[in-house]
Parts: sequence; structure tokens; C-alpha cells
Amino acid sequence: MNAFDYFFSDTKYLEKEFILGVSEKATFMQIYNDSLKLACHLQKIYGTNNNFIILSQNSVFFITVYLGIIKSGNVCIPLNSLIEQENLNYIIGLTGCKLIFLSRNIRSGLQISEKIFDESTLETIVKQTETDSVYFDQAKFDDKSIAEIIFTSGSTGKPKGVMISHLNLCTNTNSILKYLKLTSADIIEVVLPFYYCYGLSLLHTHLKVGGSMVLNNSFILLGSVIDNLIKYRCTGFAGVPSHFQILLRKSQTFTKTQFPDLRYVTQAGGKLHSVFIEEFARYFPEINFFVMYGQTEATARLSYLPPELLKSKIGSIGKAIPDVILKVVNEKNEQVEVGEVGEIVARGDNVMAGYYHDPEGTAEVLKNGWLYTGDMARTDNDGFIYLVSRKKEIIKVGGNRISPKEIEEVILSVPEILDCTVAGVDDELLGEAIKATIVIASSVNKNMIENKILEKCREKLALYKIPQQFEFTDKMNISSTGKKVKN
Repeated sequence: MNAFDYFFSDTKYLEKEFILGVSEKATFMQIYNDSLKLACHLQKIYGTNNNFIILSQNSVFFITVYLGIIKSGNVCIPLNSLIEQENLNYIIGLTGCKLIFLSRNIRSGLQISEKIFDESTLETIVKQTETDSVYFDQAKFDDKSIAEIIFTSGSTGKPKGVMISHLNLCTNTNSILKYLKLTSADIIEVVLPFYYCYGLSLLHTHLKVGGSMVLNNSFILLGSVIDNLIKYRCTGFAGVPSHFQILLRKSQTFTKTQFPDLRYVTQAGGKLHSVFIEEFARYFPEINFFVMYGQTEATARLSYLPPELLKSKIGSIGKAIPDVILKVVNEKNEQVEVGEVGEIVARGDNVMAGYYHDPEGTAEVLKNGWLYTGDMARTDNDGFIYLVSRKKEIIKVGGNRISPKEIEEVILSVPEILDCTVAGVDDELLGEAIKATIVIASSVNKNMIENKILEKCREKLALYKIPQQFEFTDKMNISSTGKKVKN
């Protein structure tokens, strides 16, 4: 089944509002009809199996385009609207994209030579297209065909395209609904971007059950986040660690506010320290707190900790979600003993098809039907999993996955620098912060170099990739073989 038809199987005729808010509103029926018309247009003009990019904040435009591309039998590539020109050029070249859906709100600094569709183009297509102009043969549809490619930072610094099939989307959505027990009465405030698999999972689940969404693209305005939870009687909220840490520690009013309709919150996108989980539970004992774990390579979700076990299993990411198998294995692929550290591996129909045009990278993580997550963990006597460390070098800052090599390359372009090592360090606010250890000539002024580095980073990198900490030294730490030793 096409994921579009799965999402709308029970909701396409609902005149109920799916998107709530002051700036935008849209019903299920409106989004269904408009995205279906776009699908018809795309299939008629472009055929199928093309790669189309979306650059947009969370909006009705994004949702309509995203669903329309998926329904048309083409492949959707949602990207961060703050993407650097170099990375955008790389992805366009890799995927052969000839059409980009670009919201008018996106910065004009991007240089794009490909054909662009914006809100006006979409409006024209919707007005001029008949939904019966193209026949979609569901009987012949291959649910293992690719629905979307989600790009994440790779260990080489080049973005890696995670290929997610229609089957992946349907399976993972169904699994999440089983343990969250969402219904048409649920309303969630969305602060997570839709180019991120966690954000997309919110869209998928609420489309499927007939729930509603409040889109908030300005989490920095904490007052609006809190006000929306109350005004729209939200029953759910989803965030990465920094969201909860900011609300608990930075907001003057969050912990003093009553949220009578808020039934549950979910947390993923990195480890939230136990002290914050306990703090939230102390302030809001009546709100269910779901600790979750997942990867883009697994569509979104792999495990969850039931809220009723939050106190007894504090620090755990729980067990596998329905229809997924999780194991912790050693280097011989044998399941580890209780308390022993090993790598988390996963199996299920939610596991990606592979990395786009990267057979070597795919072979490194997909082995004999198992996804090797690169995350090290241990289990307790009851089989609950506890993360220990990250095998991969990827740094997670506020839900964003960042490659150290990409940052190192930019910093090393400053001629006075001999060497640079970028790593993640514990941070109370972001979960991890970026630290750059820089080797310079002893005669160089450190303040001058730091200013040059920041200037270069601001020129080449998105804001969230700029290091928050710098350490300067005049000695390289190398082993007897001459290889750089990382702390």
C-alpha cells in the first residue's frame, strides 16, 4: 500500500481541522484533496521515481507537498531550510533532483538553478487539476518502493541519504500508535521540524488516527509554546532533550503552569539526563512521560519506556516497540550477558532500505537483516536497555546530527591552524555541545585565531554546527605510529 493511502485510510473525508493555529488552518479533507491533485499533476508531467526536494518550515504547504510527492510514486527529500549552499549542491547532484518545492519564507541567499514550485505554484496546480486525471493502480503498487530520502550527517562529512520505503512508514507508524494509544481526540503541539524523522512521525501518526496538530516554528519564544499548549488544549507534546531542559530550567512560568489537557509527552533525539526526567515527573506527576529511542535508519522509533516504569527503570530507553526486535551483541554478534556492554542491533519492517548510492555505507550497518545502530548499551535482569556511549563519531546537538569532520575541515582552512579535533561534550542544555581542540603555533595570538575561526564558521556552517567551546594547544597528541590520538 502507498503510505499516503495508509495515512488517509480513515480520515480523508473528515471535515475536522487537522492543522490548528492562528496563521494557518486546514482540514483533513482539504489536505487530502490538495495533495492528491498535486500527485496527479506530478505523475502526469514527470512520471514516477523522480527525486523532489522540499525546503520549507512546518506548514500546510510542506504537508501538502510531502504527501503529494509520496502519493505520486515519486521520492520526497525534505531538507533543513537552513542548509548550507555546499550541502544543497551536493544533494542535488547526488539525487539528480530537477524540481524543488521552495517556500517563499526561505532565505533568498540560496542559489538554485533547478525548477522551483512555491505556494503560488501549488495553488495554481490545485485549481487546475482534476483528481481523476490520473489512475493510481493500488493493486500493482510495490510497498517496498522508496517514499522518501532523509539526509543525515555522515562520518565523512558528506550527508548520507537514508532511503525509507512506504512499508517502513506504514510499519513504524502502526508500531508507535500501538504503544502511545493515540486517538482522534489527541492534539499535539509540534516544535520538531518535518525534515527530521521524529517530527515526521508526529505527522504520520496524527494523520492516521484523525488527531490534530498545532505547528510552532518558534520554540525560542517559550511563552508561545506554553500558551499554545493551553489555548489549543493539547494532549501531547514531543521534544528532544534541550526542549525539556529549556522549559524546566529557562522558563519562568512552565513549572508553575497547569496543563489540564496534557496527557503525555515523548522524548527522543538523544539522552535526556535522569535529573531532568525526575524533575519533570515531580512537577507534573499526572502527565505520562515516554522516554524513547530511535534512528533515522529505523524510520523513527526503535524502543520506548512505559511511563509507569519511569521511576523503577530511570535512565533506561526501555524495550523494543511492537513489531521490532532489539538485541545487544558483542563483536562476535553474540547476545551479551546482563550488565555487559555491546552494540544495539535491530530488526523489523521499519529498518531502512539502505543509504542512497552508498553500497559500502549500507553494508556497514545492514548485516544479515539486522541494523547495527552504532550505539553501545547494556541490559538489566529484566531485559531493559541502558545506553552507555555512542560508537559513531556523530554528535547530536538538540536533535541535530552533526559530523565532526565537516566542522574540522572548515576550521582547518584557517592557515595558522596545525590541527583540529572536534568532539561532543556533555552539555546541560543541548545534551551535547561541540568542542574544538585546536593546535596552533605557539607564537600565534589565540584571541585573534578564535575570531578568525568564528568568522570562517559563520561563513560556511549553519549556526547549530559552530563550536561552543574552544581549547588551544601547541602540541599534537599522537601515538607511536604517528596517528592522532583522540581523548
